[in-house]
Amino acid sequence: MTDLEQDDDDGAGDFAAVAYREEELWDVYLLPVALTRDFGGLLHALHQQPSISGAIGLVAVGDDFFVIVRVYGRDDVSVFLSDVTASVDWPVAREVLEYLDIDVPDDEDLDQVLPAGDLSILADLGLDEMELGALAGDLDLYPDEVLASISERLGFQQSFQRAVDGMG
Repeated sequence: MTDLEQDDDDGAGDFAAVAYREEELWDVYLLPVALTRDFGGLLHALHQQPSISGAIGLVAVGDDFFVIVRVYGRDDVSVFLSDVTASVDWPVAREVLEYLDIDVPDDEDLDQVLPAGDLSILADLGLDEMELGALAGDLDLYPDEVLASISERLGFQQSFQRAVDGMG
């Protein structure tokens, strides 16, 4: 898909959500869908969250990839991109790689799904690096299905599903 096709893509199914925990309860709500195409805007929105324990951004883009961003305070930000090859077709994935200081892959490097960023981004919440890597590499799952699985594993599936079901 070219950048021109990106502009024509209606973004159906794309979403950006934020999850945060206050005391022992998780809350999840949708962010504007425009943030699925604006990494800087996503970071800004996550920094606005009032949570003491930080905020987790969950972004699904097309049928292609997902991004997880975890923000603690102003300067502590972790980022995970499910597939670096998405950066060839999706400007927002290129923005993520730029943030991570990783080069966009060459055409000859596009034969497999490779995650980038912090694989341990959710390890302290119970999702270790191996499991996140396996979920990112599961070509039978769409990005929204992977994020739903992650929300289940972390204990906020009901809030996540309620937010995502409210789209549209």
